[in-house]
This record gives sequence, C-alpha cells and structure tokens, in this order.
Amino acid sequence: MRRHLQLSMLCLAVGLASACSDPETIVKTENIPTAGFRFINAVPDTNAMDLRFIDIVENSAHYQIGFRDNPVTTGGVTGSSQIEYKNTRAGSRHFRIFLNGTTAAVASTVLIDTTVTLEAGKIYTALMQGPARSGGMKLVVYKEVIADPAANVALRVINTTPNAIDVRTYPSGGSAPVAPTWASVPAYSRSSFVTAAPAQMKYNITAAGSGTALFTDALALIGAPATSSAGTSTLDIEGLPGTTQAGSAVTAIVFPPSVAGSNAASFTTTGISFMWDRRPPRPAGT
Repeated sequence: MRRHLQLSMLCLAVGLASACSDPETIVKTENIPTAGFRFINAVPDTNAMDLRFIDIVENSAHYQIGFRDNPVTTGGVTGSSQIEYKNTRAGSRHFRIFLNGTTAAVASTVLIDTTVTLEAGKIYTALMQGPARSGGMKLVVYKEVIADPAANVALRVINTTPNAIDVRTYPSGGSAPVAPTWASVPAYSRSSFVTAAPAQMKYNITAAGSGTALFTDALALIGAPATSSAGTSTLDIEGLPGTTQAGSAVTAIVFPPSVAGSNAASFTTTGISFMWDRRPPRPAGT
C-alpha cells in the first residue's frame, strides 16, 4: 500500500512540474452553441411549476414559477420578474415540467414530458396556459421572430384568457383610440407585432366588441438609455429595453384571474404584465 501511495505522489509531482513548466500551453474549451429559452406560467388553477432540461446538466432550469411569473409593479409598470431568457444548449433537447412542491409526491409529478429543437443564436418562449382542472392546460413552445423595428419600437400582446379581447395602444398622456390596435385577439393566442414611434405607451384592454376596459389602462415597460459616468460614445452595453428606446420589442401578457381555492397564486381579476422581447442596440461606435 505504501509503495502505491509513493508512486501516486510521484506521478502527481511530475504532473504539476510539467504543467508549471509550460505556461504558454492553451487548453481549449468547447464553444457551446446556445439559444435563449424562457418559461411563462399562465395556468390559473394549480401549483407553481419547475421546468427542467433533463438530458444534460446545465444552469437552465426555471424553478418555482408561479402563476403570472411573480408580477412586480415599479414606477407604475408591472413586469413578471420570473420571465427571463436562460442560456440553453442548442440542438434536440428533452425537458419536463413538474409541479413545484415540498413533498416528493408533488415535486415528482410530471405535467409535460417533451422534446424541442433549439437553434443556436435564436430565442424561444415556452407558454403553459389554460385550466388544469378541466383538462384544458396546454404547452406552446415557439421561436421568437422579431423584425428589427429600427428607429421605432415593436409592440405585441399575448392573450392567455379564455375569451377574445380588443387591445388598443396609445402614447401615455393621450387617450385610447376608437379603432383597436388588435381587434378580437382570440383566446390563448398571441398577436403579430406592430411598430410605433418611441414613447411611453399604454395598453387598453376590453372584451372583444366592448367599450368597457377590463382594468385600468396599463403603462408598458418604459426602458432607459445606456448610461455611464464615462459617457456613452464608447459604452459597449445596451440600454434597458422598453417603449421609449428605439429598437426595443415589448409584449403585454393578459392573464385570467386565478381560480378561487386553487393552489395558484391569488389574483382576483383579469390582469396584465409586461416583458421585453428585443433589446435596443448598443450605442453607435461600440
């Protein structure tokens, strides 16, 4: 045993000496092709959920995602704080969505078991919506294709309610137009993007064909330019995405109320939250 130990220590010493004697050696690591992947929970009548890729180990899980993805209101703007793109290895990927819980029986409950093909450099949204109790819960995964709005901003709405809605967008300080920006957006669907001049924008949501707002008109993500004490002429970062920042894309998500008595986070009325889909470009010259 002692002899084996001595030989092992000798080999270790030789290896260390060899490594230290060649500081110019470059050890190449894999350039992993990645995509962006985010998860939205719009199921109004069940637990929070965990989305995990189970084919390889990586830091891409979406953990304890509750109904509406934890909306937080700051400066009059409501955003779902748990909606975020996470770097995920591209290729054919296997993932499951579990109920989130503190017991093995709940946490091991699989709601969805499926695969998705992700392209490197692309971004994807996984949206779980519809009531679980009546068997209407469904998962939709789609690649985000967002044209560059250039000097404008791109706007969209996702309707996760069971009823069609009319949606009007307008600059804050004005009033909702007579004609909807998107008329009769079907239940469980998403609109196309439209472009508008950069401004603080509001969303007016009504039932399709109705003139009565479902809730107070909501201020969309505002955004902010890239700033630094060193100036912006060579600042190699993006500004905050929002409707005041040219090149941004912003989505409003209209959620149903949660089902009373269910394990979903409690929201008594139809509501809205915002997320960004495209960042503004870096300042010119960077």
